Amino acid sequence: MFKITYYGRDVVLKMVIICSLIFIAALFIPVFIAKVILLLLVIFLMSFTFYFFRDPERKIPDNYDDSMILAPGDGKICLIEDIINKEDNLYPKGEALKQVSIFLSPLNVHVNRNPTNGTVKYYKYIEGEYLVAFDHKSSDRNERTEIGIEDYKGRKVLFKQIAGFVARRIVCDLDEGDSVKAGERFGMIKFGSRVDILLKPDAEIKVKLNDIVKGAETVIAINK
Repeated sequence: MFKITYYGRDVVLKMVIICSLIFIAALFIPVFIAKVILLLLVIFLMSFTFYFFRDPERKIPDNYDDSMILAPGDGKICLIEDIINKEDNLYPKGEALKQVSIFLSPLNVHVNRNPTNGTVKYYKYIEGEYLVAFDHKSSDRNERTEIGIEDYKGRKVLFKQIAGFVARRIVCDLDEGDSVKAGERFGMIKFGSRVDILLKPDAEIKVKLNDIVKGAETVIAINK
């Protein structure tokens, strides 16, 4: 069954109103070609809006255990590298980390899901720029939320919802102290974006560059 995420229902409602007005205007335009163009525009806008805000059901792997870090969103792996943490967050400033980044195109599902079980130990919203999401500078310069989860064994994962050039709206339902379950929805980034996942150096990365991943289904890494 086709489902629209409740994170996008405000946008969908606005688009329905706009398209209804365009449709009514098209009925009163005497020029046939103009009428056709407007009707095609309505079909395109509504189709894209419903498609973008789709929210398919997802099932975590049958063999899931708490050491697995699942993809927080759909997209393509655009970066895997060793980094030095640039600020104090879930990890101390200056700590060596592994970063895995997922680029979400406007055609991907944009609902985000928790990558692991645990408790939210860190949450921060940061205002910033709107560089294109595949520019790796966007990790530190764009508007974003940073969320850190720690499980019952003390294993940590920090992940970021990063707005892109088109995306201008990040939605996140999480806050410090929340208990979360792997695969559950927690928010979305509207219209093109990126998700970064930061792990300790001994994490075993299970994906490679340019892999296509699915939120809640693809195992990104094994946390140790």
